[in-house]
Amino acid sequence: MTAYEAGRYDDALREFRTFRRITGSSIHLPHMADCERGLGRPEKALELAESEERNMLDAAGKVELAIVASGARADLGDYAGAVAELEIPQLDINRAFSFSPRLFEAYADALAAAGRADEAAKWYRQIGVAESALGVGSFAEPDIIDFGEDDESEDDYVRGEVPADEGPADEASVAEDADDSEGEGPAHEESELAEDEIGVTERESGFEAGVEDAGSDESAPGDAAFGGNEGLDEGERGADS
Repeated sequence: MTAYEAGRYDDALREFRTFRRITGSSIHLPHMADCERGLGRPEKALELAESEERNMLDAAGKVELAIVASGARADLGDYAGAVAELEIPQLDINRAFSFSPRLFEAYADALAAAGRADEAAKWYRQIGVAESALGVGSFAEPDIIDFGEDDESEDDYVRGEVPADEGPADEASVAEDADDSEGEGPAHEESELAEDEIGVTERESGFEAGVEDAGSDESAPGDAAFGGNEGLDEGERGADS
């Protein structure tokens, strides 16, 4: 099949014949006939298409073989014969199978080549109808695969699903950041002033010794907000002692 897709029809035909001899299967009969066409031997392609082996093929295989035979007829200039090769039981305008869009297109091409443009236009339109019914071609649904909730991909960002640790902070984290920032700036200075005023009031109310002891400790600016409360605790201990 790789050689066939690469256009190496000699190699492909040899391998297809070997496969048929070993397995007894004619599944590759359409490919063998198409290889003969590719090698410039349309008559050989028609011989394979008309052999008894074609009866061993399933519906899809018979359609592929008919398409190859139609092409071989066209290669020989027999456009009416190319149309006739495709008028098989599987060519049903009212029913759609997996092979129908391809068969309808080949039949429309054969009709157009034979000068039957109006009929060809009808079958060209039917290709879209069949694809829509089957959900293939331009009507195919994209495959969406979920690899798990923990996996992050660019699709998350496209859909706006930014992971919690990378996108804008939520309200709780914003509030925490605001609390952390209170130790700096003008707001903090006002807080220190308020603490000092409270300390003065407390000293006047009888906790002078404890507050003076607390005030003698050198604390970092970030600890200033807690100076008042520590003073009260030490004041109380001093009074008890």
